[in-house]
Amino acid sequence: MTTTSGGAGGGTGAPQQQTAGGALPGVQGYYALAAEALAERYESVSFETVHQDFLPLLPAAPARVADIGAGTGRDAAALAARGYDVLAVEPVPELRRVARRLHPTPAIRWLADSLPALPGLAGETGFDAILLSAVWMHLAEEDRPPAMRRLHDLLAPGGRLFLSLRHGPPPTNRRMYDIPTHETVTLAEQHALRSIRLRDNGTDHLGRGDIHWTGLAFEKGHL
Repeated sequence: MTTTSGGAGGGTGAPQQQTAGGALPGVQGYYALAAEALAERYESVSFETVHQDFLPLLPAAPARVADIGAGTGRDAAALAARGYDVLAVEPVPELRRVARRLHPTPAIRWLADSLPALPGLAGETGFDAILLSAVWMHLAEEDRPPAMRRLHDLLAPGGRLFLSLRHGPPPTNRRMYDIPTHETVTLAEQHALRSIRLRDNGTDHLGRGDIHWTGLAFEKGHL
């Protein structure tokens, strides 16, 4: 089945770890230093362009939506404008500051938190949709199963998970993985998330010729 292309937007949504020497390993540290420049890039491409194939799969508004790794807030703001109750999860304070400046709407609730555990969402369930745009690629192999389990638990029955995968050479200045599509589909299915759409070789909307994207949509079963 087919769905979306990726290529712009998103923060980290990934855990902030330290190396043996105490320095950040170039995930959240990179996004903190590059927040302003990244905002200019991400905001140059619309939510509707990046996620055009996800749009028909979104739940009817009003509904509860979590944007995990919300970055500069482009997607969260677009979802809020469509009438959704939006929780934007972003661990990097510099990105949250930029997002609040660019999208000063009370319709978005911001939370400093990260996968795989999302401890700030303890006790919360019932999200009708969760978006991870350019986020999953930052999770190490051992973090992906608990992250998928956490996402399943956060979704309401019938809720949908929208996720993009980056393919191509990883950058050298931050942790990133080229995660096979089949691995992610299998992992989701192992956590009772049914694949409803998949599209490989999506265009990179920032014009990087050596990068392409897979868009995935999953649905949690009804009780």
